Amino acid sequence: MPVRIPLITDPAARVLLDGLIDYAGLFPPASLTVAEAVRAYARYRGGDAGWMLGRFVCPVGQFDVFGTLAEPLLPRDAGAIPWRVAAIGTGDHAADAAAMVRLNDCHRWSWDECSAVVDTIETPANAPDDVAAIHAAFPVDTTVYIEVPAAADPRPLVAEIARAGRRAKLRTGGVGAEAFPSVERIVTFIDACVEAGVAFKSTAGLHHVLRGEYPLTYAADSARAPMFGFFNVLLACALRLDDASADDMKLALLESDPTSVTFTESAIVWRGHTFDRTRLAHLREHVMTSFGSCAFTEPVSEVRAMGAW
Repeated sequence: MPVRIPLITDPAARVLLDGLIDYAGLFPPASLTVAEAVRAYARYRGGDAGWMLGRFVCPVGQFDVFGTLAEPLLPRDAGAIPWRVAAIGTGDHAADAAAMVRLNDCHRWSWDECSAVVDTIETPANAPDDVAAIHAAFPVDTTVYIEVPAAADPRPLVAEIARAGRRAKLRTGGVGAEAFPSVERIVTFIDACVEAGVAFKSTAGLHHVLRGEYPLTYAADSARAPMFGFFNVLLACALRLDDASADDMKLALLESDPTSVTFTESAIVWRGHTFDRTRLAHLREHVMTSFGSCAFTEPVSEVRAMGAW
């Protein structure tokens, strides 16, 4: 199982959601062990919602443990779809690139077959000048997501990412209320990326489908805070592609009513805005490619409850 590229004739929800969730179970608030996370990823791949699963997110520093513990669970059949891994970089770009090569060599068993492949890395940049060094360290066929600092105007750094032909990363939450960006910050980031032609992924705080007040961690006494849902960010991206106003994008980011969204075979409709399969496919390929989540069952069950399929 999964994950095939959805056909443009697939139901609109499938076009939008296929491979959307990069599984980050190693990270807070789940904070699973590598053994727990790889077992969960294998289970989710084989489940009926496995088509929504994207990459396994793994810090470079845990590659060795991942390789050992994942090995018994990896696909072996000829033609099987390998596990795809997104690396979280250490900041030492040359060492990270070498570690990616070593992991790939370990799991390649013929010239055109492998059981796992790390083909993506995520790493932060503090300033536009950092982008050139990041770009030079990794092959052009490696997908590189460069995280834009939360406190900075994203436009200069996004412009450098565009010149390098790489992708951006937006942090959308954390385990403290202060980690969640403002609505204005997200709108500005999306606008900068669309204007520059830069695809992006988001990470943290998006394991619910729509905005609401949720616990910040899985502790019984966890504090609560307003969080964006992953569908809020997707809606805002779709609106930006349709040249909607910033005010409409803000309303989409604040949407909390599941009845405001309707799924049909050919489109997704939100409060009078209709997004057909072609628009949704463009969104996923050229705007928001995925989001990282330490949970998988929560986002799947919530979007299913909305009637996505």
